[in-house]
Amino acid sequence: MKIDILTLFPDMFKGPFSESIVKRAQEDKVVEIELHNLRQWTTDKHRSVDAPPFGGGPGMVMRVDIIDRAIKQLKTENCKLKTKVILLDTKGKIFNQQKAKTLAELKHLILICGHYEGIDHRVHDQIADEVISIGQYVLSGGEIPAMVIVDSLVRLLPGVLGNPQSLKEESYSNSKIENSKIENLLEYPQYTRPAVYRGWKVPEILLSGNHPEIEKWRKGEINQSAVL
Repeated sequence: MKIDILTLFPDMFKGPFSESIVKRAQEDKVVEIELHNLRQWTTDKHRSVDAPPFGGGPGMVMRVDIIDRAIKQLKTENCKLKTKVILLDTKGKIFNQQKAKTLAELKHLILICGHYEGIDHRVHDQIADEVISIGQYVLSGGEIPAMVIVDSLVRLLPGVLGNPQSLKEESYSNSKIENSKIENLLEYPQYTRPAVYRGWKVPEILLSGNHPEIEKWRKGEINQSAVL
């Protein structure tokens, strides 16, 4: 899988993408992540990527022409791959595990990180295939949402996790959304050694060795959490 990220602050990604699972996935050639500074597609000496909004108002707005040039070049360079362009913006649909699974099946993904006061809405209407938000709150830009999305989908790629069974038992892995209600979202509680610590005991059923009863208990805990 190839992931291109358009951003004004590529250095923000150094830590998250150079550690843990995402790092290993890149080293194993399961995913290729490339960061692109949008300023490389500017044409003026100041490398300006934004301008005041038409009609007045506070802040600066990222320009559509610069983003369009960047997208066209990346699509051309990866012309053999089917590309999906995603804009990260608070106006988008809320990201969830089902969307992560869908994105993990793609061959080429371009993520656009907005910044400043906003982004020219023609990027929404004409360039992006989809607009995604990671929550109903405001961040300084789309860089952190991009990190969240990359981390969530990379771990779903074949061969990334040592034990594929882990994916099946994770929270949200088997979730479904019906009539705005989320069902079967959570993973059962996990415990390990020591069995007793400061008087805090592991549930006795987990120490019993009775696996059918343990499975029954785990399902009960999941259902209880979902109701809460």
